[in-house]
Amino acid sequence: MDLLNAIILGIVQGLTEFLPVSSSGHLEIVEFFLKSEGNLLMTVVLHFATALSTMIIFWKDIKEIIFGLIYFKNNEAFLFSLKIIISMIPAVFVGLFFEEQVEMLFSNKLSLVGFMLIVTSALLFLADKVKFRVSSEKLNISNSFLIGIAQAIAILPGMSRSGATISTAIFLGINKEKAARFSFLMAIPIIFGKMSKDILSGEIMYNSVALFPLSVGFISAFVTGIIACKWMLKLVKNSKLKYFAYYCLLVGTIIVIANSFS
Repeated sequence: MDLLNAIILGIVQGLTEFLPVSSSGHLEIVEFFLKSEGNLLMTVVLHFATALSTMIIFWKDIKEIIFGLIYFKNNEAFLFSLKIIISMIPAVFVGLFFEEQVEMLFSNKLSLVGFMLIVTSALLFLADKVKFRVSSEKLNISNSFLIGIAQAIAILPGMSRSGATISTAIFLGINKEKAARFSFLMAIPIIFGKMSKDILSGEIMYNSVALFPLSVGFISAFVTGIIACKWMLKLVKNSKLKYFAYYCLLVGTIIVIANSFS
């Protein structure tokens, strides 16, 4: 993998991991146009970069979660930690029992990416338009599980994880700012879990990508990830999801039409 490809993939991963436009879908699209085969080692490095950027943005929240799990106190930190764990269950279940089926969906099937981007567009548009008289519904255990189901469905290429989880939380009546915060925090253990599984799988070719492109890809994803995460929090709070809905609709429609003629 050359240096330019590493930079492009890093920027795309950093931006799309947090913006509700599907990181997996955009990486599929970019790799298709760059004529670059997916590299598992680069994928792990890029995901680590975005997970690290999330941890820096939400370090205070993460410390509370860790202390909540360590001391097992019936306090707000422990309850929030429990909700994070509950939200992981659906995605972990899919990852453990349907891994082969999911991997088959990432085999240059751009038509699926296009269709799921259109679905993401519909979710974002509806979430942006939803108006609750009182948007103060608390994030409880059942809500956490439902948001976790949305995260599991978003494993599909082209389906935005952040878009699906934030939209679901908003539909459940949860404050938009809290919805975004929970969406990003619940992704961290899933990302590290997937990274650990990939590393232990024995399928990574450690000599397949030079150290310098890996480093550049990591830095690109890390820096853009921090910027995108902060930006997304402001956009959700100010009800600006519709702009991403238009974008997903446009890109998804172009891909579907282009594939129908290929």
